[in-house]
Amino acid sequence: MSPPDDPIDVTPKRVTVDAAPTAEALASLRQLTLVVYILYALSWLVGITALVAIIINYVKRADVAGTLYESHFTWQIRTFWWGLLWALLGGVTMVIGVGFVILLAAFVWTVYRLVKGFLYWNDRKPLPV
Repeated sequence: MSPPDDPIDVTPKRVTVDAAPTAEALASLRQLTLVVYILYALSWLVGITALVAIIINYVKRADVAGTLYESHFTWQIRTFWWGLLWALLGGVTMVIGVGFVILLAAFVWTVYRLVKGFLYWNDRKPLPV
């Protein structure tokens, strides 16, 4: 059996939005975006909520494409990964005493990003990402 003559196209495809989302769909995405902000905020008390939030961000990313909530999802994803990096760095450097300062800075930075994201969400504005 010989291979087919047509090559397989493995070029990555960008997700495109075919039609404008309905008002109900936008309301649902708005609510979901708020839930993700809340999950990230709760992660300082219950760490597992950040994992739930980042999974939601990646699973629903295509659904928010082309809406103002796309920038919020990008903001949330970046906040998670940079926050995780700084938390790990702070944890590793605690033995030399610098870790506490790094963890405090990471906490303040994360709170700032969550508050700014929430304020933009409340004003129904996209974030400058």
